[in-house]
Amino acid sequence: MSGAAGADPGDLDRLAERGAIARDWAEVLRPEEERIAELGRFLAAERSIGHLVLPDQDRTFAAFARPLAEVRVLIVGQDPYPTPGHPIGLSFATSPEVRPLPRSLSNIYRELRDDLGIEPAEHGDLSAWADRGVMLLNRVLTVRAGEAGSHRRKGWEQVTERAISALVARGGPLVAILWGNDARSLAPLLGEVPRIESAHPSPLSASRGFFGSRPFSRANEALLAQGGEAIDWRVVRPGGPREIV
Repeated sequence: MSGAAGADPGDLDRLAERGAIARDWAEVLRPEEERIAELGRFLAAERSIGHLVLPDQDRTFAAFARPLAEVRVLIVGQDPYPTPGHPIGLSFATSPEVRPLPRSLSNIYRELRDDLGIEPAEHGDLSAWADRGVMLLNRVLTVRAGEAGSHRRKGWEQVTERAISALVARGGPLVAILWGNDARSLAPLLGEVPRIESAHPSPLSASRGFFGSRPFSRANEALLAQGGEAIDWRVVRPGGPREIV
């Protein structure tokens, strides 16, 4: 596979064969295959001139590794953290060894504690949420190290909007959590899907509507109202016992 996204038609099949993307997502993204190939060539060119592209190549499609059929909550981010070693392909999440945690994630943990009484985790790996049906999707799946927003308007937005439209077409139980203006701009795509919207959890805006918004309990209430099951929002230490950390 050439580049994080792949550079040849058919790469979605190879990604699915490797388990890097769920097969139902591979089919949904098929109309974007040539765009994904173009993105692969763009990322290869970025690397060829010495830029470090984040996250690691094998994590680019991490948000699509769990089946579309299992998604119950969609949380939309902007683009990956631009700090090497931090992003793992899931919006707002970090590698488990990262210290200190990004402040946006710390604010998310603070709201989780205030909302559901779950104490903040020591690490930033949100894979446990993804395993339970929370899709942590960035609008843009890659970034140049040290340059936030550097891969916007290169084609990723069309790919991720295709994914969101597929979730809407699939139907519920489904809830969307939209933090910040960039995520909230997707509201027209979501149709009748229940939305929980607020300010972004970043330090610049968290006090302007994110704190106190209770997104986790409200998402569970909306899932139950659709006949679904509530999300277990505890964050489990990777490789450790099931625990509240």
